[in-house]
Amino acid sequence: MAATTTSTNETPAASSSQPSASSSQPNATSSQPSQKSMSKAERRELQEKQRAAKLAQKQQPQTGDTPNKPKAKPKTDSAQRRGSGAAEKTQSSGVDASAMDIETATNKSRSLRIFSHFGLTKHGHGVKGDIHPCIIRLALQFSEFRICGANARCIATLTAFKTVIQDYTTPPNNTLSRHLMTHLSPQITHLVSARPMSVTMGNAIRQLKLEISGSDIDMPEQDAKDLLCQKIDDYIRDRIIIADEVIQDLACKKIKDGDVILTYARSSVVEKVLLSAYKEGKRFSVIAIDSRPLLEGKALLQALTSAPPVSWTLSRDSLLPPPPPIPCTYALLPALPSLITEATTVILGAHSLHSNGAVFSRAGTALVAMMAKQHSVPVLVCCETYKFSEGVMLDGFGKNELAPSHLFQTSAQTPNLEILNPLYDLTPPSSITAVVTEVGLIPPSSISSIPMALGRITL
Repeated sequence: MAATTTSTNETPAASSSQPSASSSQPNATSSQPSQKSMSKAERRELQEKQRAAKLAQKQQPQTGDTPNKPKAKPKTDSAQRRGSGAAEKTQSSGVDASAMDIETATNKSRSLRIFSHFGLTKHGHGVKGDIHPCIIRLALQFSEFRICGANARCIATLTAFKTVIQDYTTPPNNTLSRHLMTHLSPQITHLVSARPMSVTMGNAIRQLKLEISGSDIDMPEQDAKDLLCQKIDDYIRDRIIIADEVIQDLACKKIKDGDVILTYARSSVVEKVLLSAYKEGKRFSVIAIDSRPLLEGKALLQALTSAPPVSWTLSRDSLLPPPPPIPCTYALLPALPSLITEATTVILGAHSLHSNGAVFSRAGTALVAMMAKQHSVPVLVCCETYKFSEGVMLDGFGKNELAPSHLFQTSAQTPNLEILNPLYDLTPPSSITAVVTEVGLIPPSSISSIPMALGRITL
């Protein structure tokens, strides 16, 4: 009843202010198709007016007794202001809107590139958990490419894990063999967030997990941590250091006086092979091929041309003067067709070795190997067996890593320039003569026999 009386009071005001509404009022009352539904509509209208009145009273406390009528006008005025403002904004910023549309379309086209799945270095890390300071420092070195190379990254990772293990304390009601791996998981995730994990790091971490799970529960905590650190040292010594020494002996036998050795980028084991062969008294020259963005060949060139050589010791033939530096030729990758005809042997490094005989290495290695095969130049790949991966890779597009843009120095600011530089490529086994490992020279067709040759060597 209150709603009906209020509606009757509202009707004369509406008819007096707007005469045209009085003509429509009798039509509505005379028809009366559904009086119940009309009362609901009136209730809704009344509630909306009351809400508007309350808002008006809060904003303007000195309004009159009939806030419903004045409220309707500001409401329409504000709506008109919004509409006119939107129209003015669309008219005045038509160029900006079109520019935003072009930028959105450009970003969408970039996100649809076939290389969008490649791993990219990240500088901001949002990993949850207690991250050790040495892991944070190592992640920054990885992301800034201060530590490069599969061997260097693996050794740095294992060395950092030794510090984490020594600073670790087993919580109450837990065992080291179960809780330590939970503590190491965020450390590993933080390193992976800085830069994608290499095969060498993955193999070493997998072996470390086996050693942690096999720790003796009854052993004192400090003794167990010392034993794990000793296992890490043994892994570095047996699978990297001693393996490189064996590879040096095997590869040096393939170098003769007067040879011209062509190599690409920088591999730590290839550098040791060349220095070891020169220390033995063999006289040869080196062609160092390099490419952007890392230009790792410059560091190799400096190590080979330093006088006296880094490996020279005065205890050997102390009465004789040190030999001259190794004669080297430095060139970028586009000059390879002009220099490959002078090479007698090509010696390359590897990032990982796969069971189908393919070699995953620095981008440009496949070009060097295939061009050497075309000119009948033997290609030797020096690779430790701990870089072996049981997976099969058919190309370098399924999984790769992109070099960060800060490694490129451009003279002009070009915000629309997108630099694409995959760090690795895949060399097919047909372009490789042999793979030099610590278990011997293996043809690419027999790479899958490496686990059998190792006899499942543990850490």
